[in-house]
Amino acid sequence: MTTERAYHHGDLRRAVLTAALDVIAAEGPAALSLRDLARRAGVSHAAPAHHFKDRAGLLTAIAAEGHGLLSTALGEAEGLRDLGVRYVRFATAHPAHFQVMFRPELLRPDDPELLAARERTRSRLRAAVEGHGDDPAVGFMAAWSVAHGFATLLLSQNLDGLLDGRDPEETFRALANEMFQPAENPATG
Repeated sequence: MTTERAYHHGDLRRAVLTAALDVIAAEGPAALSLRDLARRAGVSHAAPAHHFKDRAGLLTAIAAEGHGLLSTALGEAEGLRDLGVRYVRFATAHPAHFQVMFRPELLRPDDPELLAARERTRSRLRAAVEGHGDDPAVGFMAAWSVAHGFATLLLSQNLDGLLDGRDPEETFRALANEMFQPAENPATG
């Protein structure tokens, strides 16, 4: 089946999203062009604009979809370490979504679908850190920063030499164990 036929079956929105995710994964969000995506889908250059209006609309749809996928991936995580592992697993499974989701300059900040999806993700993250530490907001930021930072470094290949063939999820679990274990009391030794 050609991409032209997929469009006539009413699947243009998904075809454009899939093509955009491929471009972002290979070349980053800066390489994205609605005109190029229309060419790839075998439709007129105006067809993608019908669904997304413009580049920001397309990237916003990708971010909203990504937050929905992330919220599902976080599921009912058992503790902060499991939550972090699930976050890293999501980033490695959906690198193009991950590249777009946290880039507000690329998105329509007031998009209702994006706002709702983002809130579902944040609710899952907040629920996982409740009861940890004196200040839940600080716990939320700490847990998210560690997982997001690790995932970002992993996707940008900055950890390649350090991982040296180790499984990224197990490495993150070990990192979290190291960071979040209780400090020894110097008096008890």
